[in-house]
Amino acid sequence: MIFNIELENVAKILEVGSSEEKIRVLESLTNTDDAQIIQKVVSMLDDDSIKVRGEAFSCLVLNEKDILQFLIQSLNSPSKNIRGFGVLVLANRGELGAVPEISRLTADEHPMVRACAVGALGHLNAQDVNASIRRCLTDPDMEVKKSAIKAAIDIGESLSEKTIQEILQQKDSEVEKLVEQARNSQKSRHA
Repeated sequence: MIFNIELENVAKILEVGSSEEKIRVLESLTNTDDAQIIQKVVSMLDDDSIKVRGEAFSCLVLNEKDILQFLIQSLNSPSKNIRGFGVLVLANRGELGAVPEISRLTADEHPMVRACAVGALGHLNAQDVNASIRRCLTDPDMEVKKSAIKAAIDIGESLSEKTIQEILQQKDSEVEKLVEQARNSQKSRHA
């Protein structure tokens, strides 16, 4: 249980407690499916403290209860942190049922959310998301492009030579390494 803290006190601590108190409470919540508590934990993905955000992330990933509906709802949050980290929680939980919602976020207004979403699609080895990945390959943000290249590699999506040449114009060493990895992956699939 929640080390002798009543559920109503949990919500209060997560709202106004110190970072240490929040972390201590979050560590105890990996086995709850109480709607109010899960929503509070999700809101901690936007906490000021990176340690609290990390503990909330771990709490949600490690939770073995069926909390999918709460996590999918989080993808509509006005907070880019909740949307972005929510996508990563879904990916780390292996929630393939969330792929359509994750794919939708590859067109989010915030680059961080787009990068998380396309990376999550690759991590989940999602199928039928090629259009989302291709869109992210031409994204103006470099981190989104990098995530898209990695996602293409992860799901076995072939990159056209035209796309590769456009990406290489960025003159970024990390992109160059990813493109080389993509080319090698394509060669090994066709060998």
